Amino acid sequence: MLTALTLLAYLPALRAGFVWDDDQYVTGNAALRSLGGLLAIWLEPGAVPQYYPLTFTSLWLDFHAWGVEPAGYHAVNLLLHALNAVLLWRVLAALRLSGAWAAAAVWALHPVQVESVAWVAERKNVLSGAFYLSALLAYLRFADAAQRQRWRWYALSAALFAAALLGKTVTCSLPAALCLVLWWRNGSLRAADLVPLLPFFALGGALAGVTVWMERHHVGAGGADWQLSLLERCLIACRALWFYAGSLVWPANLTFIYPRWRVDPTVWWQYLYPGAALAGLALLVARRARGGRGPLVCVLLFAGTLVPALGFFDVFPMRYTFVADHYQYLASSALIVLAVTAAAEWCRRRGARAVRAGRIALAAILLVLGGLTWRQAATYADAETLWRDTLAKNPSAWMAHNNLGLLLFERGRIGEAFGHYVMALSLKPDDDFAFNNRGNAFAARGNMAQAEQDFLAALAIAPHNAEARNNLGNVLAHGERWTEAAEQYRAALSVKPRYADAHNNLANVLAISGDTDGALAHYREAVRLDPTYAEARYNLAVLLAGRGDSAAAVVELREALRLRPNYPEARATLENLLRP
Repeated sequence: MLTALTLLAYLPALRAGFVWDDDQYVTGNAALRSLGGLLAIWLEPGAVPQYYPLTFTSLWLDFHAWGVEPAGYHAVNLLLHALNAVLLWRVLAALRLSGAWAAAAVWALHPVQVESVAWVAERKNVLSGAFYLSALLAYLRFADAAQRQRWRWYALSAALFAAALLGKTVTCSLPAALCLVLWWRNGSLRAADLVPLLPFFALGGALAGVTVWMERHHVGAGGADWQLSLLERCLIACRALWFYAGSLVWPANLTFIYPRWRVDPTVWWQYLYPGAALAGLALLVARRARGGRGPLVCVLLFAGTLVPALGFFDVFPMRYTFVADHYQYLASSALIVLAVTAAAEWCRRRGARAVRAGRIALAAILLVLGGLTWRQAATYADAETLWRDTLAKNPSAWMAHNNLGLLLFERGRIGEAFGHYVMALSLKPDDDFAFNNRGNAFAARGNMAQAEQDFLAALAIAPHNAEARNNLGNVLAHGERWTEAAEQYRAALSVKPRYADAHNNLANVLAISGDTDGALAHYREAVRLDPTYAEARYNLAVLLAGRGDSAAAVVELREALRLRPNYPEARATLENLLRP
């Protein structure tokens, strides 16, 4: 029943397409194409957007099952979410909590979970969540098992926890969560409770450190948008906690990008959030003898599970927002369990009539939540639907303007795209991405001088923007300023060594300049990094043919045509090489 309700509520997600970041995770991810790519996922940090090798392995398997058809990816996400609902139910049942099934159902059908289920790139959430909950359940068995059997459960829990971390490292909070659960059950924490968890803390801390490093040095979470004082981060964290709690109680106007708050420690009302949080915590501590430890534990679980996403650690989305629905995928269960179990216990104490009324109320709540989830899942139909829905709810979302512009540009609607880039820059004048994208729009219109100015503006804001350097190199190459173009391509590669486009473009310039050995090396690197790069294969083939290696050129041309059957230049060149 729980699985069926979950699958029914999320049916629109099965008809959804690929949206933001899904190109980096799936459609444009060269690592998914080959066995070598699978090895790179595990052995080469930086080969994919984050070091979440188990998540990308699952996407690798998906790619080899159904290519780039989104339905298969969405089906796996949905099945994992349904599995998580069942696992949460079993965890709550193992803890002997009232209303275990009802709490799991409310969690599963709550619309704040849609972002994690209907967005393919959030495979990391639903996959790591399955391992997290499984590890939690196994550890509870370890804590309760007889001495002879218990260490088998411990080993299983440790393995599942490692898998959760390799899916997404926000699951590093599990050992702290286990401490709270054990304290709630036993009334104290003994050394015998803590010692087995020390390896969990060490492993979680190590892999969390890898993620923090990757966010800063590979994803790009560094610069003015992240220069926040500790006080500012505390204000953000406390406001975020109340935001997430509020969205669970009243899930209205959920959106993909929420407005980024202006944090100002000189504004008195911003201290109401930490003040209210501390007051609430103090009340729960004071009343734990009378009301039990449960409410305090649930609130601490909620806040503790959210810690990685509260602003204390720099992550890329802090550039445009401090909160997102998918951040509370696991954390939301704590407050939902608190509310549902309290209601279930209240009904139980008041007898059969109250229990029947409670079941009717639960059915009504699930119906409402299911309807909201159905409606929210429909916003993920495709990228344009998602960005337009975001802008309707958050007109100040400059990132949405920028990304909608990119989508329109790819469809050849350059004028509309240009308007969205202008709007993005009016909302955020220091947006290097919008300058870069508007520069591409100018270049597409043939205005190379203005394109060059926009690329230079982007680089003045963010000197490490590899895409802007590559695009500036293209403008310089268009003007036959070969030496300057090569400098920009090399600068792009110094920031982003796995940038296949920059390797291909540098090779083009080197070939024109007569450095065929250098060109050959960069063409081959572009093809190695992206085996599906048909244009690089064609360019490599032309160079090989010019060097007299016709056999190798034919191999590359045939592969280019396999990748892009409608490639007239490659077909004509192949026919010339095969002509007797």
